[in-house]
Amino acid sequence: MAGRQEPGGGAGEIGRGGAGLNFPRPLTTVDVVIFTIRLEALHVLLVRRGHGEGEPFPDAFALPGGFVDVDTDRDLEACARRKLVEKTGVVSPYLEQLGSWGSANRDPRGWSATHAYFALVPTSAAETALAADAQWFPLDGTGVKPKLAFDHAEILRAAVQRLRNKVEYTSLPAYLMPEEFTLPELQRTYEVVLDRALEKSAFRTRMLSADLIEPIAKMRKGPNRPAQLYRLKKTAAPVYFARTFNAPE
Repeated sequence: MAGRQEPGGGAGEIGRGGAGLNFPRPLTTVDVVIFTIRLEALHVLLVRRGHGEGEPFPDAFALPGGFVDVDTDRDLEACARRKLVEKTGVVSPYLEQLGSWGSANRDPRGWSATHAYFALVPTSAAETALAADAQWFPLDGTGVKPKLAFDHAEILRAAVQRLRNKVEYTSLPAYLMPEEFTLPELQRTYEVVLDRALEKSAFRTRMLSADLIEPIAKMRKGPNRPAQLYRLKKTAAPVYFARTFNAPE
């Protein structure tokens, strides 16, 4: 139900037990760390929690998420994708399970467990249809300036570290790109996520040799000579490179 923030930052209903299931069950939620690139900086989407009676961490910021809906969510990933669409209005081209967090004290209402995912949203879609309670925040190291509810600061740190580690040897930043882009724009996105510069010639060679992007019959005009435009192949799965970007070509 829209507008009510639960342990994962979202809303939902606790699953119902069947016959013979007469034992305590924890609150079970899914949280999604949603990344995009805005203003040449890596941003994460946060939602402001409600302040109704009994709401923990009223008005604090949290990661989008909420209770698993046992009537509609066939699995944890389905719940994560539902929450992603509810908060951004888009379907992420990349979604990965990050890990699980659970304890008796992460939620003041009782024993709770959350299953966290991280998602990548293209820059062009980052502002399309955000929920009223959602807002993009730039990363400050591996966190954000607002204090986050629950253990979401810990989950965010884990997601940033996972993303940056995987970018060293995969094509994940391509999923942050708009529909059309140049190779320098793709390189700049890598550099923003990694927070360091990359060598132009080696980067170009690596991208063009991977089965990831394809040129289109358009050029981008600018102050210098026109630049070739590319797009992500529709069937492209993440590419895993033989060497990290730290290693010599």
